[in-house]
Amino acid sequence: MTRLHLIRHGETNWNAEGRVQGQLESVLSELGQQQAVELQKKLAATRFDRVFSSTSTRARQTTALALSHCEQPVRYQDDLREIMLGRWEGFLYADIEKVEPQAVFAFRNTPDVFNIEGAETFHALQRRALAAVETILKNCEGMEIALVSHGAWIKSVLSHYEGRPLSRFWEPPRMHNCCHSIIEVSTDSGTPRIVRYADLDEGF
Repeated sequence: MTRLHLIRHGETNWNAEGRVQGQLESVLSELGQQQAVELQKKLAATRFDRVFSSTSTRARQTTALALSHCEQPVRYQDDLREIMLGRWEGFLYADIEKVEPQAVFAFRNTPDVFNIEGAETFHALQRRALAAVETILKNCEGMEIALVSHGAWIKSVLSHYEGRPLSRFWEPPRMHNCCHSIIEVSTDSGTPRIVRYADLDEGF
């Protein structure tokens, strides 16, 4: 059995402000640090064979706190970074909505057709995320794997494995900060199965 633990980073200063992060750097807020420490207590009994993290500062900080008990070296990968949102990054959602209301509406309500110049589409994000996950699963068969990434990145992976179309991307469960999801891959079937979704166990 291979088990992939998908962990979203803790709250950041930009999360608290309602500011678009994307692939720009932000840091964990005091609450975000507390969230990561609390998650570590829940994960302390789990022995991870491999640890992967987005190269973003907020993911690195979360990894250092939530997986402080792990002896494995962390493997940092750029392909685990959040959706790249181009010219929106660094600005408040509220301010962008005043200038580009239709694009913000598409981002929130019809993500399958969201498309602004210089940004990733949700289709591109999902292709990038799945390529990374499939490589990790292939190279870490039979292992317990921790992967620290971002809300939309993780959601895109889970959406694929549950058969959810991108048009329904933002439907619950919500990817709250430091939430923990698990995908299991049976050695016999080889079919990935979601057994925990944003801290909710089977039946979500």
